[in-house]
Amino acid sequence: MDVEIKMVRNTLVIRVNGELDMVMAEKLKKEMEARLDEGEVKNLIVNLEKVTFIDSSGLGVIIAGYKKVMAANGRMYIVGAKPNVKRILILSGVSKLIPIYDTEQEVINL
Repeated sequence: MDVEIKMVRNTLVIRVNGELDMVMAEKLKKEMEARLDEGEVKNLIVNLEKVTFIDSSGLGVIIAGYKKVMAANGRMYIVGAKPNVKRILILSGVSKLIPIYDTEQEVINL
C-alpha cells in the first residue's frame, strides 16, 4: 500500500493505494495522526479510489481520523470508494458518520 499525503490550504488530503488491511492500517494511522496532531488541519479528505480491499483495521483508522477532525470542529470526507469498498463503508455504518463522494472535486466544490 502506498499513501500520498498533501495539504491543500487547511485540508489534509490522503490518497491510499492498495489493500487497507491490518498491516497497512497501522502505517496509515501513524502518518495521518502525525499530520493531524500538527494542528493546522481543519478538514480531512480520504481518497479510497485506488483501494482494492478494506478490513476492520482500515475502518478503525478512518474512524480514528474522523474523531480527531471532529474534535477540532472540522469535517471529514471519503471520496472515490469502489463499489466493494463502498459497500463495506455502508454496511459498517461509517457512511452514516462520514459523507462519501465520487471525486475530490465534488468535496472542493461544496
